[in-house]
Amino acid sequence: MSHPFKAVSLSFKKAPLAIRELLSLDEAACRRFLHTLHHELGLSDLLVLSTCNRTEVYYAAEDDRSREIILALGDLKGRPDVGQFLPYFDLLTDADTAVQHLFEVAMGLDAQVVGDLQISNQVKTAYQWAADADAAGPFLHRLLHTVFFTNKRVQTETSFRDGAASVSYAALELVEELTADVANPRVLVVGLGEIGADVCRHLAASKAFHDITICNRTRTKAEALAEECGMRLVDFEELVPALREADVIISSINRAEPFFTRELVEHLDVLSFKFFVDLSVPRSISADVEMVPGVLVYNIDAIQSKASAALQTRLAAVPQVRAIIAESIAGLSDWAKEMMVSPLIQKMKASLEILRQEELERYQKKASPAESKLLDEATRSLMQKILKQHVLHLKSACKRDEADKLVAILGEMFDLEKHGEVAA
Repeated sequence: MSHPFKAVSLSFKKAPLAIRELLSLDEAACRRFLHTLHHELGLSDLLVLSTCNRTEVYYAAEDDRSREIILALGDLKGRPDVGQFLPYFDLLTDADTAVQHLFEVAMGLDAQVVGDLQISNQVKTAYQWAADADAAGPFLHRLLHTVFFTNKRVQTETSFRDGAASVSYAALELVEELTADVANPRVLVVGLGEIGADVCRHLAASKAFHDITICNRTRTKAEALAEECGMRLVDFEELVPALREADVIISSINRAEPFFTRELVEHLDVLSFKFFVDLSVPRSISADVEMVPGVLVYNIDAIQSKASAALQTRLAAVPQVRAIIAESIAGLSDWAKEMMVSPLIQKMKASLEILRQEELERYQKKASPAESKLLDEATRSLMQKILKQHVLHLKSACKRDEADKLVAILGEMFDLEKHGEVAA
């Protein structure tokens, strides 16, 4: 693809959770990072995407700027040692690879749980931040709208989105396994962001759990979800007693440092097994919590794709999804090629218009107003037909990757350098 589009990716495929959480970005940090990349590094067509599984930057630049981007990320996160993390990054330095990667991420092909629906919404949000920062150029606008259209096709034409295979659903399946031998397990969900809320909905739909409590710093949001799912609600100030009662604690608290520390959990006086499931990045449950007798901790990397019927159906649809992506990328590539010759088309039009006006001046002096009008209409129509013919040839040449030769020929034919200067 003839465009200087590139990407820098830190994802679960190469980077463990301990690394990803150090460099993850919340909304405010993403917006600050966009500003830095756009105004200080001079990058365009910017998209900053940060989820529990990845932190990625998509950008347009003639040269590979990945090292500068990673250093800027380290500076933003207060990590002067970010250089030691370079091996964990994937550097996608050509447009074809970067575009293919973004499509696979947005469709859920590159997700930890294949077909995860949340990622498409996260890409939309990241695009909105880019638009708000005026950091999205024509190529990114076209690319993202193509991605969203492709997502709709995948949704309607394939079974790739069937079932409930997602990180939150995988968490439900894990909890079902952990409590298989527990009579009426008591579940506590702490933190009701997007993933936490999804977990609650899956728990409510499951027949395995009847004693579910939810807790959130913002009570209003918790009240609405408690009513929707028919769950018990406790205030954040009453969290410790709720922790003592629960068999399973699912945490998706969004904060920079772990909320559940070893000291806090030790004071719960655990008498039997207590399971902590951490869905947060950065982690909300300290790693040493598992040193408390009777406590087992599962972080997001432990929540692997479950061999459920829904997931198997999605995996079977992967070839169809890839075929749809290939069609979309081919259309985007044709558009990108046509955009390359767009300035030439404008110069051709300006060149023909100059010639038309010169000829009109020669004959209009002797013509009546009616004849002058007829001459203007006739020459304009002729110019448009000539231009249309050359534009069609150019577009066909673009699809055959032969546009460069035709551009040179048309440039000489219309003396475009000369007329381009006059038109300017």
